[in-house]
Amino acid sequence: MCFVCRDDVVWEELDWGSLGWMVRPANVRDAAQLCCLDVRLSPGKGHDFHHHPNQEEIIFVRSGTIEQWIGTERSQLTAGDLAFIPKGEVHATFVAPDAAEEARLVVVLGPSHGPAGYEAVDVSTEDPWIGLR
Repeated sequence: MCFVCRDDVVWEELDWGSLGWMVRPANVRDAAQLCCLDVRLSPGKGHDFHHHPNQEEIIFVRSGTIEQWIGTERSQLTAGDLAFIPKGEVHATFVAPDAAEEARLVVVLGPSHGPAGYEAVDVSTEDPWIGLR
């Protein structure tokens, strides 16, 4: 059995937001099937179009509002909503520049991939993704 407390979460600052690594093989020895992240996205920021070739993903909105893309479909999601992204599906998550607050997300990917638990391939500079927003 394993417990991960708030102070155990390792935070990584990225140009589009912050990732809190809650569960991954690097910090939870038996985490072979799941990777869990606490994500913060500031107004005007987002995780541009990418995919996970070997992982399914769930994005659960804890607070705020996001513009969620799955393939070429777009939806506004708010607290309590979630998106399921099939393995290999291109997706992106953005917060509007005029948003009143940051968006807080819980993201779960499975199966876990490598020591980081996570693998992403950026496609934001490729067609058709570069022209969608």
